[in-house]
Amino acid sequence: MLGNEAVAEGALAAGLGFYAGYPITPSSEIAEILSERLPQRGGVFLQMEDEISSLAAVIGASVGGAKAATATSGPGFSLMQENIGFAVATEVPCVIISVMRAGPSTGQPTSPSQGDVMQARWGTHGDHPIIVLTASSVAECFRVTVTAFNLAERYRTPVILLLDEVVGHLRERVEMPPLEAVTVVERARPTMPPEWYFPYDENEGDVPALAPFGEGYRFHITGLFHDRAGFPTLRLDEIQPWVERVFRKINTHLEDILRWEEEGTGDAEIVLVSYGGSARAARHAMKVARGQGKAVGFLKLITLWPFPEAAVRRLAGEVKKMVVVEMNRGQMLLEVERVVAGRSQVVGVNRADGELVHPNDILKALEG
Repeated sequence: MLGNEAVAEGALAAGLGFYAGYPITPSSEIAEILSERLPQRGGVFLQMEDEISSLAAVIGASVGGAKAATATSGPGFSLMQENIGFAVATEVPCVIISVMRAGPSTGQPTSPSQGDVMQARWGTHGDHPIIVLTASSVAECFRVTVTAFNLAERYRTPVILLLDEVVGHLRERVEMPPLEAVTVVERARPTMPPEWYFPYDENEGDVPALAPFGEGYRFHITGLFHDRAGFPTLRLDEIQPWVERVFRKINTHLEDILRWEEEGTGDAEIVLVSYGGSARAARHAMKVARGQGKAVGFLKLITLWPFPEAAVRRLAGEVKKMVVVEMNRGQMLLEVERVVAGRSQVVGVNRADGELVHPNDILKALEG
């Protein structure tokens, strides 16, 4: 199946109940598939007038109790940034899928890129945590999509799934698991009477239960700093605990959120670091280098944000060189350099012209 098709199947397996979106290459297949499949499951599909309204509708549906998602690419992802910040501030679980294409601006709609990595982390204003995942194969598209929904529901937060065009449009054989074997997480619902319920009550833990609108639990939602009832506040003794809790619910659960894979790192002198479509070229280059007798390992990032610092820091203390492979001018390279902090050499292999990084380019970087 197609990578984008696997994303749609993963969303359905995770319990997607509402999708709102605007078609945009190279993500349109996700909307096309869900426009047919989701209503068959009793869900709701809406084509909106633009990407701003798409994510607004998704947030509203999630507050109404549905697992909700949208899919987009470059320019549409830019338009969603304000509502991503709103979802963070209101702690509304949802999934935003962005199939990256070459840019900036209209760029090359049908060409691959990984140019939105930093936008996914820092695109919306304010200081806030975010979870961003990626995939490098069609089978992984299914698994990681399910994971995105589970993390969104477990931690009551928006989760971004970044693919690149080559993975979204890649067609591979996939063995789909039976639906009953897929682990699906549901959000915590309140157990107290409506009159006792506060949607942002830190006494309920780092992730307070979220009541769906329409079931008798009346509460306020605002993008302003708010008190435990959701009403705007200027009190620092209410604002600061909320800020700390929003970060804490992510940062204290990194063991559950962070995902990466290592291959050949046990005896490596050089480690290739990559993600998404670029990881396929990097893994092939690693195999070729190993065949030439070179001690080269491979670190594939699945969770991009929060950044898996501990894994990179550990490897930095064991190897001479880290080569970061990506389809941009070095966005994740900056993060690797920050974490390595001079313990080993860090170099990048980069393309931002709408073409894949070639394994030969990576092999050349191993010689320097």
